[in-house]
Amino acid sequence: MSTPSLNDLIELGAISEAQGLQGQVKVRPHSSEPVALLSSKSIWLSLIPRRDAGVSASLEQASLKQYKVKSAKMHSGNVVLTLDGVTDRDQALALKGSRILVARDAFPKADSDSYYWVDLIGCNAVNLQGEALGEVIDVTENGAHGVIAIGNPETKTIVYLVPFVKEVVQNVDLPNKTITLDWQSDWQ
Repeated sequence: MSTPSLNDLIELGAISEAQGLQGQVKVRPHSSEPVALLSSKSIWLSLIPRRDAGVSASLEQASLKQYKVKSAKMHSGNVVLTLDGVTDRDQALALKGSRILVARDAFPKADSDSYYWVDLIGCNAVNLQGEALGEVIDVTENGAHGVIAIGNPETKTIVYLVPFVKEVVQNVDLPNKTITLDWQSDWQ
């Protein structure tokens, strides 16, 4: 299989440690519900720093290595993966710090009222009055619920931090890349 484009891969977590003696790796997932990571049959690993750290795409592209996932399970808030070809603790420790990337098209289909956060990034946010609020730059979790950062994607300037809860989020239209919010333009 050829190496996919970085634009087709989504970072889901990072290897934090070896798990046991049989080559399993402990992954710190970026989501509290790592459905896509737990269901992936194949992952890509990269030891190069994050994309936003100023590393050129060609260097990252060259650093990617694909692994078949033999098993995946939750354990104490982490995901424990068994990767094909990683058979002992030393091999697992050599992967420590690797970012785990999965092809977006390998994600399980989301329920009709659920969304993968990566799909929200780039959506235009508008309020009920029809005012443009900006573009979704990032989505994070604060423990109680998700928070969408809305602002200018070129400058990475955040104008609004909006709770991603049903009382505020009125509609998500992924085909048209629009999110309608019950949020006033003067709320900051």
